Amino acid sequence: MDEYQKHAVMRMLAYIEEHLDDPITQRELASVATYSPWHAQRLFKDATGCTPFSYLRSRRLASAAHVLGTSKKSIVDVALEFVFDSHEGFTRAFTKQFGMTPSAFRKALAAYHQKSALTTLSEGETRMETVFVQVVQRPERKAVVKFAHKATHYFAYCEEVGCDVWDTLGSIDGALFEPIGMWMPENLRKLGTSEYLQGVEVPLSFTGPIPEGFDIITLPSCSMMVFQGPPFDEEQFENAINTLWELMKTYDPTLYGYQFADEDGPRFQLAPMGYRGYIEARPVRPVNKA
Repeated sequence: MDEYQKHAVMRMLAYIEEHLDDPITQRELASVATYSPWHAQRLFKDATGCTPFSYLRSRRLASAAHVLGTSKKSIVDVALEFVFDSHEGFTRAFTKQFGMTPSAFRKALAAYHQKSALTTLSEGETRMETVFVQVVQRPERKAVVKFAHKATHYFAYCEEVGCDVWDTLGSIDGALFEPIGMWMPENLRKLGTSEYLQGVEVPLSFTGPIPEGFDIITLPSCSMMVFQGPPFDEEQFENAINTLWELMKTYDPTLYGYQFADEDGPRFQLAPMGYRGYIEARPVRPVNKA
């Protein structure tokens, strides 16, 4: 795909984002792209991996989920706001994307925000006592992933695609390791997919079934610098994550003879578990390697 075609897809993505609560026709998208409707749709799918209207529906549902979690609007009003014809149709589409009904999602998100607020009020200052740092090698491998379109962190990802992705990934036979949350560098992302996503690494030879709505991608071989913080009380998980992040911002990898190389692969996090401390890894390469 040349630069002109890439920009055509980017114009379609921007148009969709600006008109999530308006009816959008295939002809309108084609006009924005300055291609025929057929050619515009083909370019969009080649660049993003999905059709324009699959992408549009996913974005509308994600935006609807955000409204459900941050307002008191009725479910039917949210459905109509995002151009769904009926409460029933909205509920079916929402449940398929998030694994729960809109009302169940609203309750789950409210419970999380309440817990988060209580944690924030009760947490004291945490001092990072001991951080274990090591460099590990990741070979070229595949990953079964669930893409989002706008998420930059875990909670935004949950609001966009649901919070049950981790359990699905954990059930995949043949996985190399446990599921991870990944921040994908721009050079490894498809157009229209988000920075943050969740996945599980599998061998290059993996031929197992892929859950509906998931994709499989190839990750390049790379070196990863792994940071592991001290154990923490479960209710202090956010503080443990933020404290390790602050340390990583100032850490000098040349102490190990490496430099950070974020374009070499995805930075990733493991599920925060108090008994083992919070664990995150970032791509690196030797300082004497171009």
